[in-house]
Amino acid sequence: MTSTLNRPVARISIGEAITRLMPDGVPFHFTAYDGSSAGRPDSPVHLHLATERGLSYLLTAPGDLGMARAYVSGDLLLEGTHPGNPYEAMLLLQRESGFRIPSPAEALRIVRGLGWSTLKPPPPPPQEALPKWRRLLEGFRHSKGRDAEAIHHHYDVSNRFYEMVLGPSMTYTCACFPDEHATLEEAQEAKYDLVARKLGLRPGMRLLDVGSGWGGMVRHAARNYGVEVVGITLSREQAAWAQDAIKRDGLDDVAEVRYGDYREVHDTGFDAVSSIGLTEHIGIRQYPAYFGFLRDRLVPGGRLLNHCITRPDNTSTDTGAFIDRYVFPDGELTGSGRIITEMQNLGLEVRHEENLREHYALTLKGWCENLRANWDECVREVGEGTAKVWGLYMAGSRLSFERNEIQLHQVLAVKPDADGNAHFPLRPTWLS
Repeated sequence: MTSTLNRPVARISIGEAITRLMPDGVPFHFTAYDGSSAGRPDSPVHLHLATERGLSYLLTAPGDLGMARAYVSGDLLLEGTHPGNPYEAMLLLQRESGFRIPSPAEALRIVRGLGWSTLKPPPPPPQEALPKWRRLLEGFRHSKGRDAEAIHHHYDVSNRFYEMVLGPSMTYTCACFPDEHATLEEAQEAKYDLVARKLGLRPGMRLLDVGSGWGGMVRHAARNYGVEVVGITLSREQAAWAQDAIKRDGLDDVAEVRYGDYREVHDTGFDAVSSIGLTEHIGIRQYPAYFGFLRDRLVPGGRLLNHCITRPDNTSTDTGAFIDRYVFPDGELTGSGRIITEMQNLGLEVRHEENLREHYALTLKGWCENLRANWDECVREVGEGTAKVWGLYMAGSRLSFERNEIQLHQVLAVKPDADGNAHFPLRPTWLS
C-alpha cells in the first residue's frame, strides 16, 4: 500500500487556499507573492502576502498571533489604509471575514499543496515578548520582578513616542467625554476631575495614586484640589517624566511620583486612593491582596476608586496571544462583578460603579488619529514594526469596546469606621 504522504502532491496556489477556507466568499482583495489572488479586486481593503516567511507565520500560528507576526514583520501588507489607524480595514475584516476551521483531512491537503516547508516556524519579530523565563516560571506570575519586566516592555518604549500618541495630557487611560464634540485633552481633564469628585477630594487631604503613569492624576489633584499626593509607577521612564512635570508645574512641595512597585508603599493614613489602569496588570488571583493592601493605606471613611478595563462577564480571561505577547504581557481581565465581590469580601463598602466603555472607544479613536498624524516621527522614534503594533492594537481595541467585547468600569468603595459608618454623603456631588 502506498503511503498518503508519498503520493504525488497536487500543488495549490495561496489564493486557492484562501478561497477554500472562506467558502462564503473573500470580502477583501487578496494577492500573494506566488502571483495568485482571491476576493474582490474592487474592495477598499487589499491584503498582500509578500513572502513565504509570512505564509509560514500564518500557518504555524493560526489566528491573530500569526497575522500579527506577518503584519509587524512586513510580510503581510494591509494596503488601502494607514498603519497608524487601520480601523476601517479591521472593521471590514471583523464584520465580513468568514474563515472556517478546516477538517484535519482538508487541512492536510492544503498544507501539502502549499508545501511542507511552510510549516517551519520562523523566528518571531523582535517586538514580540515571550522570554524563556516567562514560559518556565509560569507559577511566578505577578512576582515583583516579573511585573516590572512586563511593565517595562510596554511603558518604557519611549516618552517621546507617547507624547506624540497620547497628546499633551500624557494620559494612557480611558478619558471621559462630556459631549461628542469634546477634544481628547478636554476629556482626559474631565476624567481626572470625575475621579477627584468621586473621591471627595478637599484641601489638606492626602491621596495615593497607584499606577500613576506620567503623573496626570497626581498633578490634577494637587493643582486643582489642594491635596498632598504620592504616586507610584513601575516604569522608570514614566516616573522621571512625571517628576519633571511636577517641578515645571511648581507642585514638588505637595506632589511626587515614585519609581517602584505599589507593594513598596509603606505610608498609611491616606484619605483617598486612586487606581487608574493598574488592575489589568496585577492578576485576578492577586485581587484580595491588592485591594487589601490599598484598604490598609486608608483612614476610616477613606475612599478607593478603581478604574480598569473589564469583561462583560465575570470569567477570568487572559487578554489573547497578540495582546499578551506584543502589548500587555501577563494581562488579565474579568468583570466588574468580580472586582466588586473582592472589595466587599475585604470589608470595603461599594457605593457606586459605572461603565465607560463608549468613552474608551472614543479615547482610542483619538490616539489612533494622533499616531497617524505623527506617523513619520513615531517611526523614526521607535521603528516601523513597533509603530505598527500600536496602530493594530489601538484600532482593534476600539472595535472591541464598540462591540461590547470589553468594557471600562469605575468602582468606588469606602473603608467604614469601627461602627460601620462610611461617612458618605446622601447626594454625591458628581451625581448633581
